[in-house]
Parts: sequence; C-alpha cells; structure tokens
Amino acid sequence: MSGADPTQAPVDEFDWIARELRPLAAGAPEAFNLLDDAAAIASRPGFDLIVSKDAIVEGVHFLPNDPLDLVARKLLRVNLSDLAAKGAEPYGYFLAVAWPARGGRAARTAFVDGLRADQGAFGLHLLGGDTVSTPGPFTASVTILGWAPSGGMVRRGAARAGDVVLVTGTVGDGALGLAAARNELDLPPDAVAWLADRYRLPQPRLGLGAALRRWAHAAADVSDGLIADAGRIAIASAMGLDIDLGRMPLSAPAQAWLAGQPDRTAALAMLATGGDDYEVVCTAPEASAGALIEAAAALGVTLTPIGAVTPGSGVRVRLDGADVAIASEGYRHR
Repeated sequence: MSGADPTQAPVDEFDWIARELRPLAAGAPEAFNLLDDAAAIASRPGFDLIVSKDAIVEGVHFLPNDPLDLVARKLLRVNLSDLAAKGAEPYGYFLAVAWPARGGRAARTAFVDGLRADQGAFGLHLLGGDTVSTPGPFTASVTILGWAPSGGMVRRGAARAGDVVLVTGTVGDGALGLAAARNELDLPPDAVAWLADRYRLPQPRLGLGAALRRWAHAAADVSDGLIADAGRIAIASAMGLDIDLGRMPLSAPAQAWLAGQPDRTAALAMLATGGDDYEVVCTAPEASAGALIEAAAALGVTLTPIGAVTPGSGVRVRLDGADVAIASEGYRHR
C-alpha cells in the first residue's frame, strides 16, 4: 500500500464537507457552518429574493478532460448569468454534486478551488446542498439566490411592440469555443485559445443590473442560443421578434472563422443557434435604447441593437432583407 496515491483514495462525504465545503460557507451565518441540513434566510426589506437553478453534465456542458476548477467556475457563472438577466445581485447558492468513482480527493479539491475563486470574484457564499455518488457522468447543479428591488426583477414577458432588441457582448463564441476545445477549428492558436476560454469561462453580465431594471422591458440570458432565448421572450410576451443576422455582433475570432465558410447564411445561423454564450438578450423602448447602450458602455460592455419587437408571435430571422429559415433555434435537451 506504500505506493498507493492518496489523492485517489475513497473520499468520505462528511469529511469532504467539513474539510473543503465548510470554508466556502464562512461569512454566511444563515448557513449555520453547514452543520444543519437547511439554511435560514432573513427577509431583506424592500427587496425580492430571486431564485434560479441550472445544472451541468459531463459530456454535455463540459468536456471530460476539462480541468475541474474551470468546471466549477462555469457552474457558478451559468447560474450567475440567470441573475444578470433578471437585474439581480448575487447573494448565495446551494450546491448538489454527483461524483463518479474517479472523483477522488484531488478532483474534489480542484473543484472546490474553482468555487472559492469565483465566490470571491462575484461576492457570494455557499449556503448548503448535497453530495452523492453516481455510476454515470459527473453532474453538478446550483440553486442560485439573488436580490432585486421589490417588483424590479426584469422578466421575459414584458416586451412591447416597437421595442428594440439588443444583445450584450458577442454571439457564437460559445459554439465555436466548444469546437476549439475539441481542436476542431482551423484558426491561429491564439484565436483557438481565446474561443476555448469563452466556452469554459463565460462572463455573466452582472454589472448591467441597474441599467436593465431602469430601461429594459424584458430580458433573458443566452444559454441555448440567441434565437432560442429570444424566442422565449417572444413566447412569454406574446409578441414577435425580428432579428437581423447581419447586425449580430461577432468577435474577431468568429469573424475570421466566418470568412472561411462557404455559406455565410448557414454559418451565421449556426452562430445564432449554437448556445453557451451566456450573454443577455433584452428589449427596450426605442427612446431608451441609447441610454441603455451608453450605460452598458460605461461598464465596459457592448450592447448591440439586432432587431425589433413586433405584433405577432415567434422569431423572424432575416439577413440582407430576406427571411432565413432556421431548422433548429438552439440547443434542446432530450
């Protein structure tokens, strides 16, 4: 046994909680130092508690060889992206993890290192959760909590005819980033590395909260693809959305990739439906769109008009004045 690797020894669940997860609850008295099986959250006068939940699964949301610290950070960030689209500020989270047999001590320590890094970056604490074993792929989920002024949460269902449709950042980097992480892109190494990083470490647009609450009518985070998530605004608002692929903001690596594609329309459609961007798509009155764009720019975030809200239903996609048929609006779990 002298040659055995201690990092691969079986891990006791309660020892792992005490040794590595309990420090993540430090500074959050409502978590009771993770010694209870529930948290008690006092109300915050003048605010609504905003609750959302997302899960990630190995082989679906991240690659089997992705470093587990980055997996943990992506897990928090995809949930924080939901709060960003609601105009909420982060507060805390509950964590559930299903570990496969290879989830030894080193793997779990790396995972906690990632949680700790982004807790510090985004100002939140672990409040509780559960850990289990699984014969299947590694799976983890977070229930995220945030605060928004009472009645101020930005919903999907309040878009109005005449609103401008806008999106933060750039679109399509998540889909290209997955291909980059799989070494499937014929681009310069720095572009491949940048796209892979965008896939593994999305940037939740939390700083826009106050601006969205002030000027936006509706918003959603772009997790399953721009067209799919814009479509969710259309459904919730009982409105139509017109989106112009030619106005869709693209990063320099995405533009370089697009230049090498034989079918520009199909390539732009792929970028608009690929998912994993974790940007925010929103609608705002035409008279307020400029102020919203300026507020975003002051925070270092680009916000680009890409279409309009119209009477009707669903999403109409256009390019160079012609309608574009979209076979699949975005990623769907089956």
